[in-house]
Amino acid sequence: MTLTASVGQAQALNGHEAGLQATHQALKNIGMGSPSLAIVIASRYYDAKEIANSVSSLLGDTPTIGFSSASVLTNAGQTKDAVGVALLSSPELKVSQHWLSGYAQSGRETAATLLELATDKKAKSQKNLIFFADGFNGDAEQMCLALSGSQLSIVGGLSSGNPHTGSTSQIAGTQAGSGSLAAAMLEGNIKIGIGSDHGWRPIGSQFRVTRSRGFWIRTLDGRPASEAYANLFGYPANQWGFPPLNYLVRLYPLGIDQGDELLVRSPLRVEADGSFRMNAPVRDGMDAYLLTGSPATCTAAAQRAAQKALLALNGAKPVLALILADISWQMVFKARPGAEVEAVKPILGDDIPIIGGYTLGQVTPGKDGAPPDFLNQHITVVVFGEEEKEDDTGANTSVSLRRSDVEKALQKHNEESALE
Repeated sequence: MTLTASVGQAQALNGHEAGLQATHQALKNIGMGSPSLAIVIASRYYDAKEIANSVSSLLGDTPTIGFSSASVLTNAGQTKDAVGVALLSSPELKVSQHWLSGYAQSGRETAATLLELATDKKAKSQKNLIFFADGFNGDAEQMCLALSGSQLSIVGGLSSGNPHTGSTSQIAGTQAGSGSLAAAMLEGNIKIGIGSDHGWRPIGSQFRVTRSRGFWIRTLDGRPASEAYANLFGYPANQWGFPPLNYLVRLYPLGIDQGDELLVRSPLRVEADGSFRMNAPVRDGMDAYLLTGSPATCTAAAQRAAQKALLALNGAKPVLALILADISWQMVFKARPGAEVEAVKPILGDDIPIIGGYTLGQVTPGKDGAPPDFLNQHITVVVFGEEEKEDDTGANTSVSLRRSDVEKALQKHNEESALE
C-alpha cells in the first residue's frame, strides 16, 4: 500500500500558530512519506491568510486547499476555534491546486475554467476534482448545470463563515480570501468513494412559492415568507428577521416537489423584510413542503452516507475520510457535539483518520451523465483509498469482508424503511 494519510489539529490564540501546530502534528503522524495533498479546515474566527502562510511554511510546494468552518471535525469529535490539517501521501498520486477568484461573479465561467483544467489527452487515468467555494456568494447550482455532460468526477463543499457579515474563506496554497473557489485536481492510483444523505422529513405543511427573485424567496402562499413560518411556529413575523430566528431558520428547510423526490433547499437567513435568502434559486409556482430533522434521523443519515461512500470505493482500502456536513447539523447536535463523527466511525473503522467541517451545501457527482448535484442540508462523506495489492493467493479478505458488512447494513436499512 502506497497511499497513506494523517490528520493534525490544534487550537491557539491566532491562526498562524494554530496552523503551524496542526501541520506539524499531521507531518509527524504521516511519518517519512512526502505529502501529496493537504486539506485545511479552519475556524471562521482565524485569519485565513495567516493560516495559509503558516501551513505553507512547513509544507512548501505541497498542493493545499481549505475552507472556513464553524468548527472542525476529526476523530476526536467537534472542536471550535481550531485548525485541522489532513495530509495524503503517495508517490503514485499527481495533484495540482487551483485558485479561481471569479467564482462569485460567474458560476458558468468557473465551470468552463474547471473543464479546461481537466482536459488533458495525455492523462492515463480519470481526473478527480475536490473543491471548496464561497457559501454566501456565488451560484453553485449554475456551476453544476454548466458542467453537464462532462466526465469530470467532482465533489466539494461551500464554506460556512460569519453569518452576520456573510463572509467566508477559501485557501489554495498561500492564497486566501472570499468569493473564490479553491480546487485540487487528483489523478493516479487513487479511488474516491462519495456518499450523501440527510435526516429531514416533510411534516405535512405545504406552501406555494408565489414570488421569488434570484436567491430570495419573497412570498409563500401570497404572504411574506417569514409570516408563513410565524403562523406555524408561533413567533411573530417581525422577529424572524433578527437573531436567533433569522439563522435558526436553517433548521426548517423547504422540500421542493420535483415528482419522484423532494429537492431540499435551505434558507441562509431571514432578511429584515421577511424574505428568505437562499444560495440556490427557487422558481415561482413551485410547491414546497416544510421539513424537520432530529438527532435520531440525522444519525441514521450519517451512517447511510458512510456506507454509500465505502461501497463506492469498489473494494479499495480506505485511508482517509472527509466529512462535509451542512451547518444545520451542528444545530441539531448542539447537545451532542461531534455526533456525526461518532455515527460514521463504526462504519469506516476506528483506524481511519477523519477531517471535516460544516458547510452551506455540497456538490456531488450526478447520476448517469446528469450534471453534478448541488445539495442543501445533507452530510457528504468522501473516502479516499487505493486498490490493495493481492497476496500470493490472489485474495483480499479484509476488504471483501468490509464490503460484505456494508452491503448487509444497507440491505437491513432498506428492509426497515419498507416496513415503516
